[in-house]
Amino acid sequence: MTNTATTDAATTNNAAASHHAINWFEIPTTDLERAATFYEKLFDRKIRREHFGEPMAIFMSSKEGVGGTLVQRADQAPSDSGVLIYLNADGVLDAAVTRVPKIGGSVLVPVTVIPGGFGRYAVLRDTEGNRIALHEH
Repeated sequence: MTNTATTDAATTNNAAASHHAINWFEIPTTDLERAATFYEKLFDRKIRREHFGEPMAIFMSSKEGVGGTLVQRADQAPSDSGVLIYLNADGVLDAAVTRVPKIGGSVLVPVTVIPGGFGRYAVLRDTEGNRIALHEH
């Protein structure tokens, strides 16, 4: 086997073992409880509060799913100009977007169809000032 073939095989094997491009995310907050309440109302479900050396509010997922948390840390600040995270809103996109202004956020991009059959999305600003997208297939 050539070096290129070996490298290609290793890359293929590693890609097969990885189901998602993202395996964890953290959304910075200035007020963890306010942010947790916003996302609970947005998705109409509870977010688990934990304390693993610091307080956090965890978006629960299945073992195979992508998980993440809200964090409040001195070295992280909410932003509307950095990385854009797309949260799964399958089956609840329209209802969630309708709730955004009522729960203290703002809709930056209304529900929009993605050409090519890739679903729909909307972009919002949460109570902390983060720019977050919602997506459904």
